[in-house]
Amino acid sequence: MTEKVDVNKKVDELEAAAKKYASKDTVISIGGYEFTPAKLMIAFTVVSSILGGLYGVFETYKDYMGMKRKIAEYVTPDLTEMYEKLAVTDKKMDGIEKSVMQATDYTNNIKNDLKSDIRRLENVVENVERSSKQSQRETENSIKEVQRDVRTTVKEIDTKVNSSVRDIERAQKQLEKDVDAKIKKSLDNPLNN
Repeated sequence: MTEKVDVNKKVDELEAAAKKYASKDTVISIGGYEFTPAKLMIAFTVVSSILGGLYGVFETYKDYMGMKRKIAEYVTPDLTEMYEKLAVTDKKMDGIEKSVMQATDYTNNIKNDLKSDIRRLENVVENVERSSKQSQRETENSIKEVQRDVRTTVKEIDTKVNSSVRDIERAQKQLEKDVDAKIKKSLDNPLNN
């Protein structure tokens, strides 16, 4: 079974210990020296700060010595292979640059040729349009002239036909009169009966 702990008794013991060790009047004797709890805490803080500082100096010194050893052992790497590769790359770049320049010149020549061809085509198109418009005007004028000539000819023909019709009608009337007169004369002829 578990023992029952008297809580009040434990609290009383803790209070007594606190009075004994935490009061102003408490003095602790270590190695013949007497310390109060406050002095002990200050001494503990000073000692831990000094130990922490010494540890930091030790770590820094250790890193410094490691770096010094690495610097002393450092050997410059052999970069001749890299330099050779760079030289080859430079030659290739020079060749590419020349090719690009040639391509640029060729492209510029093509562009200029295309511009001149387009200008020539524009001039040809303008000339064709001008001549087309002129031909159209001439054709329209010719058509108008032909129309005038046709109208004039039609009027002349119409006039001639009308004149011929009148002449024919006159001739027909004259012929009818002559035929009527002959018929009348033959009917009036006593010999005929």
